[in-house]
Amino acid sequence: MSFADLLDSLGGMGHFQRMSVAFLAIPLLMLASHNLLQNFTAGVPEHHCQIHITANHTTKELGADSLIRIAIPVNGKGQPEKCLRFVTTQWWLLDANATTVNDTTVDTEPCSDGWTYDRSMFTSTIISEWDLVCDSRTLRQMAQSIYMAGVLIGSVLFGGLSDRFGRKALIVWCYLQMGVSGACTAFVPNFTAYCVLRFLSGMAMSGISLNSVSLCMEWIPTKYRAIVGTINGYSYTAGQFILAGVAYAIPSWRWLQLTVSLPFFVFFLYSWLFVESARWLAISGQHKRAVTGLKRAARVNGRKKEGDELSVEVLKYHLQKELCSTKTSHSMADLVRTPGIRKISCGVSLVWFATSFAYYGLAMDLQNFGFNIYVTQLIFGVVDIPAKFISVMTITFVGRRFSQALSLILAGLCILANIFVPQDLSNLRMTFAVIGKGSLAASFNCAYIFSGELFPTVIRQSGMGLGGTMARVGSMIAPLVKMTGEFFPPLPLIIYGGAPIISGIATCFLPETRNVSLPETVEQVELRSRPNQEDELQMKVLLPSTKTDPAKNSS
Repeated sequence: MSFADLLDSLGGMGHFQRMSVAFLAIPLLMLASHNLLQNFTAGVPEHHCQIHITANHTTKELGADSLIRIAIPVNGKGQPEKCLRFVTTQWWLLDANATTVNDTTVDTEPCSDGWTYDRSMFTSTIISEWDLVCDSRTLRQMAQSIYMAGVLIGSVLFGGLSDRFGRKALIVWCYLQMGVSGACTAFVPNFTAYCVLRFLSGMAMSGISLNSVSLCMEWIPTKYRAIVGTINGYSYTAGQFILAGVAYAIPSWRWLQLTVSLPFFVFFLYSWLFVESARWLAISGQHKRAVTGLKRAARVNGRKKEGDELSVEVLKYHLQKELCSTKTSHSMADLVRTPGIRKISCGVSLVWFATSFAYYGLAMDLQNFGFNIYVTQLIFGVVDIPAKFISVMTITFVGRRFSQALSLILAGLCILANIFVPQDLSNLRMTFAVIGKGSLAASFNCAYIFSGELFPTVIRQSGMGLGGTMARVGSMIAPLVKMTGEFFPPLPLIIYGGAPIISGIATCFLPETRNVSLPETVEQVELRSRPNQEDELQMKVLLPSTKTDPAKNSS
């Protein structure tokens, strides 16, 4: 009997497990609020240079449009320049018959006195507060990349620490770290302090997501894990709705930052009631604590009798398979040591990197679609619901490889299509973006299942860790790619769209895992990756037909 059988005997998916899933899923609702928060706290309002009047004219009778006309040049699209103003006030432009054709011959200068911001949508953002525009505009993308760097470092740091100190201890700490760093971000005096605290928030976010999944899944019987995984995925989706609503209600970035951070103090308080993973305790040699936790779960599930019969010896009997597997030493080097596993590792790395890279390339650029940013965020959240459902259907009835490749290639094509759509066709641009975003959400859903089935049991966690790391690298690089638009405007979309297409093509070379038993060892994977006798026979038949007949060449 296995540990899963033991959990079934103590109530299976009982009241204890349902409460654990619920209380671990609630914080996941708020993770989207931090991942995508900069869409609103770093929203870029319309802006122009502070108007500098050089003549002794009264401006009281002039409206805002007239002041902009005489002080700010226009760009090629007929809109006021964001980073330039006239050196001297051009009063002659007040003439109704005057044209701005010769604006280019008039001396201009940078915005030395600061900027004026349109506060109709955002009353304040880090952009308007610290003037992160014009020459400083790239700092916006840098701030998001620093946050994602924190997510990457957190996955490495907290992943290792949780294996050493337990899931509960780390999740309690990460709730506190997220609450403190997030709340303190709302009071920072400058951009540098903001980036430091956002980095710490990114670390905490990674620790919360990793340890929530571990603590949840290690208490859940095997047959319910897919359902619970879907619940966790939809919790993040629902969090995108919450973010859109809260951001609309609170247009000030400091209050918004504080609002999405304070709930983590509540999560910190009730997290002390979590029960440490009995599986982790037992594998770590803390059998008495594991038995105590299992008895508590049995009592809550109404299986007190079965819990009272549990002992350290019974626990060790059920954990024989797990304990034997921990005695076998494996390292990250096993992911590239043999050709079959090496091909899988490369393919999985590409899938996770491209999915996350393109996902955050789209999700962190909401202002570029010409729609209300709050409505766009809501639509981007809604599309995840049918996308994930459709992906589950195709994964189940068609195949993993097909679903993964299709979702990636479709996402890439939709992103590339927007290169050729004019900015004024906002409905069409939005349609392509929504389909692309939904495809990437489906790709994430496929990747979790497909990756886990490709790697053998002995190195499955290492393989999933590799995929997760590549995903975080992709999310960290995605904001920086946006800067390439300074040199060639379509270049970011070319890169965002090309990466998933290349990854989708590479996915076609990975083995199909639908209706295939999970491999236990590296040797099983290598045997499966070799062509069988029928394939070899077909190759022998096909290869001669592709060769040129030497006799024909000589004649």
